[in-house]
Amino acid sequence: MQRQTTTQPNYIIIMANLSKRLMRLAPSATLAMSQKSGEMKAQGIDVINLSVGEPDFNTPEHIKQAAKQAVDDNYSRYSPVPGYADLREAICKKLKVENNLDYSPAEILVSNGAKQCVCNTVMALADEGDEVLIPAPYWVSYPQMALLAGATPVFVPAGFEQDFKLTAEQLENAITPRTRLLILCSPSNPTGSVYSKEELKALAEVVLRHDNLFVLADEIYEHINYVGRHESIAQFLGMRERTIIINGVSKAYAMTGWRIGFMAAPEWIVKGCNKLQGQYTSGPCSVSQQAALAAYSSPQDCVEEMRQAFQRRRDLIVSLAKEIPGLEVNCPQGAFYLFPKCKAFYGMTDGQRTINDSNDFAMFLLETAHVATVGGDAFGDPDCFRMSYATSDDNIREAMRRIKEALATLH
Repeated sequence: MQRQTTTQPNYIIIMANLSKRLMRLAPSATLAMSQKSGEMKAQGIDVINLSVGEPDFNTPEHIKQAAKQAVDDNYSRYSPVPGYADLREAICKKLKVENNLDYSPAEILVSNGAKQCVCNTVMALADEGDEVLIPAPYWVSYPQMALLAGATPVFVPAGFEQDFKLTAEQLENAITPRTRLLILCSPSNPTGSVYSKEELKALAEVVLRHDNLFVLADEIYEHINYVGRHESIAQFLGMRERTIIINGVSKAYAMTGWRIGFMAAPEWIVKGCNKLQGQYTSGPCSVSQQAALAAYSSPQDCVEEMRQAFQRRRDLIVSLAKEIPGLEVNCPQGAFYLFPKCKAFYGMTDGQRTINDSNDFAMFLLETAHVATVGGDAFGDPDCFRMSYATSDDNIREAMRRIKEALATLH
């Protein structure tokens, strides 16, 4: 008797065989929404995508030329696990000139994007049973990385009314004997909020009262700042030894696809992360590192030009969002996101769909207005939704017009 076969795999059985570690993780909501909008575009639907956290500018020409030269110079072999020495030296110089922070190349690790640097840090410092403090709203991957490490993500609500920023009192109240790491993102994804020097100093004072508590300072949006000089929590006495700075070239230089990020941290932490990285990715792309070297070593005019464009777009989207009845809108001080409160629309319907939560709200905008956004549930704030204004002024105007018209149909 011939055994029957099927071309359709049994996905239930396959999924059951995945590790418990992997089954704990949730898929990225931002990538899921971007994928869905892409599928609609492929069907010929005119979708404006405000879901992706990616500059719409091209990588500056002098950086691309450096990459082309690297190819001609045969940068085609494995790079050192922590990154090329000249790039790490350039990063040290950047930290000194721009942030007044002193680091040696041995305290720098270059990775395949800042995202890997974040994951390296969590995996290196957090153990089973440890707690990782994450102010909410948060970037979607932070809690997933804590779960991957076997740690427990502990969320501290910092909502719209407090400009989405954690207070020193909240931090003190959230710390337990098991707290190992605080993740702080400034300028923030998804809210665009920026911590002032005084606010960071107050948080640092709390951290320093607790032994074995470290701060992962995600500063990837450092240069997209509308309130002046960027402030790092590592600047305060005693905090350099307790801080892991994460940064990279993706946002400031429009180099998301080049996948180059770095950490600056005490050498023992960098050595640990180097050990980890050496086992699962090794060194980052050789050509991309030469491009990053050009980015950090050249005049920074391109960074300021893009920052000014983002600030103009920020002003535009804030003014248009404030004209939409029912939305509550703050004015973000950095990054390229707006995180309005949309709770007033919950329970409303257009006769076909009912808005029960932020995910329904985002899906309503996608299906009716053909504008892709991301519900706030994914970021730990169910009252809001995220829009990226890293797109053209015309796209912003048209997207906000569509959103306003679609929301006017709800009752």
